[in-house]
Order: sequence, then C-alpha cells, then structure tokens
Amino acid sequence: MAANRRVVVTGLGVVSSIGSDSNRFWSNCLEGKSSVAPIPEHWWRYADYHSSIWATLDPIDRDEMGLTRVEVAQNDPASLIAGYAARQALTSAGLEPELVNKRANSYQLPGVDSHRIGVYMGTGIGGANSFLDNYTVQMLSAQKAKLSEILSTLSEADEVRQAAGTVLESLQHGRRFNPFVVSMLMPNAISAHIGLKYSINGPNLTYCVACASGTAAIGHAFHAVRDGTVDFAISGGSEYLDDYYGGIFHGFDIARALVRNCDDRHSANRPFDVDRSGFLYSQGGAAVLMLEDLDTAMGRAAPILAEIAGYAETFDAHSVMSIAEDGVQIERMMRAALVDAGLSHTDIHYINAHGTGTQANDAIESDVIGRVFGRDVLINSTKSLIGHTIGASGAIEALVTVMSLKEQRTHACNNLDEPLADLNFAREATSTPMDAALTQSFAFGGHNAGLVLKRFV
Repeated sequence: MAANRRVVVTGLGVVSSIGSDSNRFWSNCLEGKSSVAPIPEHWWRYADYHSSIWATLDPIDRDEMGLTRVEVAQNDPASLIAGYAARQALTSAGLEPELVNKRANSYQLPGVDSHRIGVYMGTGIGGANSFLDNYTVQMLSAQKAKLSEILSTLSEADEVRQAAGTVLESLQHGRRFNPFVVSMLMPNAISAHIGLKYSINGPNLTYCVACASGTAAIGHAFHAVRDGTVDFAISGGSEYLDDYYGGIFHGFDIARALVRNCDDRHSANRPFDVDRSGFLYSQGGAAVLMLEDLDTAMGRAAPILAEIAGYAETFDAHSVMSIAEDGVQIERMMRAALVDAGLSHTDIHYINAHGTGTQANDAIESDVIGRVFGRDVLINSTKSLIGHTIGASGAIEALVTVMSLKEQRTHACNNLDEPLADLNFAREATSTPMDAALTQSFAFGGHNAGLVLKRFV
C-alpha cells in the first residue's frame, strides 16, 4: 500500500448539549450558546457537592436516531449516541448507508470495501451508566424486598415504619438486571456498535485515555489512513456520564475538579479567566469525523472539509490526577505534531485549546502555548460552551477545528472577562484567515495528544 497519503475529513456528526447535528451545533457555537442547568434535585439526597451545575443533553429520541427498542435495551447510551454521530458523518460524507437486515436494523455502505474501512473511537469511561444502573439492581432489589417485608409487620402509625419507609423510597433501582450488561459496559462496545451497525470488517479499535481519548482515536485513524492500512476511517469519541444517584459527578466533584462558583450558572464556566474555578461537567456527548485518503475522496467527488496533517502523543509520567507543572511533555507533543505535519510553529494560526477552566490546566497550557507559538496565535476553548465531555471532548473540539478552518471563523471563549495571560484569546466570534490549526487534549493519567489540521484548498 502507498504510504504518506494525504488524509481529508469528508463528513461530520455530533451529539452535544447545544446541538445534535453539525450545522446546528456550529451555529450555536458561533452564537455563544450554552446549555447549563442545576444538577438533578434528587442527587442532593445522596451527597453534598461543591459544584451544583452541569451541561445537559436532550433525552435519547429513539425515532429521531433510527433505533429499535432492542437496540436501546442492549446498548449503553454512550454507544447509541456514538452510532447516531457516525450515521450523520457517513451521510454528510456522501456514504449513505443501505439497510441489509431490518430485524437487526443493520446497514452496509454501498461502493465501500468493508475490509478497507476501520472504526477508531475513544471513550474515557465507556458504559458506566449501564454498569451503575445494573449494580443498583444487584445491590438493592433483594434487600428492599426484605426490608419492605419487615416494615409491613409494623403498624402504619409507627414512626419507625414511616421513617424507614422514606429511606426505602429513596433507594431506587431498575426493573431487572440486564442480561446484556457485560457487553453494554465494556468500553470497546462503542466501536463494536458502529462496526456491527454498518457491517464493517476492517480494524475496530477503542482508545481509552481519559480526556484525550477522542483526540487519540482520530490521531490513530489518521495514521492508519495515511499509511495505507485503511482507505476510510470512522473516528471520534463518545461519553455518557449520567447515573441516577449522581455517583460519576460526585467522583469528579470530590476531586475538586468541577466548577465551584455556581451562583450564576450562566457565567460560572470560564476557561482561561482569572476567576475560573473548575470545569463544567457535561452529561455527555459524541463526535465523529469521517476520514479518507485524498485520492479516494476526490475520485468519488466527496465533500472535503479539511485536511489532517499531523498527530503526536506523549505521557507526563508525573501524576495520575494532575499535569506536570513544567509542561515539558505537553510542549514535546506540540512540537512532535508539527514535525509530523511538516509545519513550523509560525504556520499555526489557531489553537482549539484543552481549556478546561481548572486552575492548573489553564495556567500550564497558557504558558506552554506562549513558549511554543508566541502571543499572536488565536486561541479558544470549546469547553467554555459545552463543558467537559471527557472522552468525547477531543473529538468534538476536532470537529470545531474542522468547521473553523472550513469557514474561516472561530467561536468566542465564553465568559472570558479577564484573561489569565497576555495571549490572543478569541473574546468574540470572529472571521480570520487560518491555514493551519492545532487541537489538543490532556488527560488524567498523564496523556497528552494533539492534532494538526489544515485548510483544504
């Protein structure tokens, strides 16, 4: 196979708190829209929190997403929204799926060799929703039945019965233990769901490196297409971080990672601002980029949205919960991505930053950007609009970078009133010439990953 092929993006799909198709999502980005709500009221029964807000998704709409009841019952929401984003990306790339099995609701891609297309998806946690929902059935169902039986022996006027009944009512669980729970909770189920859905026989891989998962998945997909392993790659990330008791939220909250100044929920999320207090937790999201080699794309007259030119990744070997203060490995990742792309730091006109809103991340990231790129490169944070979607974040930000290069426009860094550094942050949505851009992700564990993209001309 030919090596060093040019790799282009031909299709996009997204599920997010501000839109679940790429056009609506992008329009809302440019308008600076966010969807921030108080956390569910019943979560306060089970814990006290430092943060009290999150970014919410629309409920899964089975009809809109083209799902059967069986698919909903047998797949975690993280897989379902990934499949929906993949369908959008395929359709927008001109690869309209064709139904082959109505009962299984499965498709094939006409004109595409199923052995020459791969699936490369990232997730930080995978099917945590399914795991926790089924664990509550395992833990509570039999014990609640026994406790109900004991309470039934007491008088209805008994204060103990009344108090215990209130506690009993708070112990919610599902109707049954799902026999598909093992396949629902495993992280690779997201990639497998897409491969099964579209009858794809090529590489089917899952990247699980926390907040860098989506970026890593797209980066490895890019290399696979460039090196000739596959001709097409469905690449991206997906995450669904909701559970009835708020346990996943609590985990991030107790680590002091989440936004804490929540009095005004609409201005609380403020990456790169001196008054930032943590990241906005998102219920979830997904994004998929359709990649293919340039000759294949041009041969079938596909829409070409942008070109991926480079990818690199490094590891801090510093801490499982925080990035190294010197930012040395982040800088090495940036420079390696530029080398992989054959570009200089002066060629980069825009950076879609990791930009979480935590004290450490934003300070260290700003410092490293200044060291490598200077003060002129335009910078924004998509997390300032949608919050942090963990394993999906890098994929969503790569999608934003594609749209920015295609339309030569960037969205604003929301709520950035007083920047922490003297850098060129996008304070409003703006039109500006951009030939190349960097989008990057850093993750718990110490993982750093970055993609270099170019405007396609």
